[in-house]
Parts: sequence; C-alpha cells; structure tokens
Amino acid sequence: MTASSEPARGAGRAATARPAGPSGGAKTSAAATFSLVFGVAALLSVLTAILASVGLLLGIIGLILGIFGLRMSRRPGVTGRGVAIGGLVLSALAVLIGLALAAGISTFINNEQAVDRLEKRVTDLRDKLND
Repeated sequence: MTASSEPARGAGRAATARPAGPSGGAKTSAAATFSLVFGVAALLSVLTAILASVGLLLGIIGLILGIFGLRMSRRPGVTGRGVAIGGLVLSALAVLIGLALAAGISTFINNEQAVDRLEKRVTDLRDKLND
C-alpha cells in the first residue's frame, strides 16, 4: 500500500473537533446569549397580555444583560455582538409594549364610564349563563 492510498490518521473521527485547550477559538459571550433568551421570553410574555408584568421584568433583565454582552464582546476572543444586539432589540421592544399595555390598562381602569360598561357586560353574560 502506498502512502496516498492509505486512509489518513484519525479519518474515522470527527475532523472538525476543536482543541481542548483555552485557545480553542472565540467564545460567545454568555451575557449576550442570556440577553437574547430573556428578550424572546419577555416579548412572548408581554404579547400574551396576561403575563405582561413578568414580561416587563424579563425585558429589563434582558436589557441589562444585553449591555453587558456588548461590553464583553469588545474583548479579544469573545464574540456575540450580534446576539447581544438582538437581545437588546427584543428586550427593548418587550419593555415598550409592556409599558404601553400598563398605561392603557391604567387609563381604562381610571375611566369610570369604561369600567361601568365592562361591569354591565359581565353582568349580562353572567345572566345569560344562568338561564
């Protein structure tokens, strides 16, 4: 057998395995990743309207983590700038929607006529169920 016809050493193993040392390449910032996760969770929570307060809190946490993720991505050997920006955008959107929802709900509750109309409809529906 010639050298050219022999299989390369380690051909059966994964050829793209990373070295096991600390110089294994750039690592994505954990803060950036968590920012994206919190941003998605916050946006989904706010859009359900029932969990808007939870989404608002998750969005604030996502904003803080996104800022840390951006700062960490400036370091050499650390990536995740795009992930941090995505997390910041989603978190900011969730916070804005959550605040708008809270403002709308508080405005509705402070409007006596709207509350009276809602109370009348609930009473009408309750009467229909009893029949």
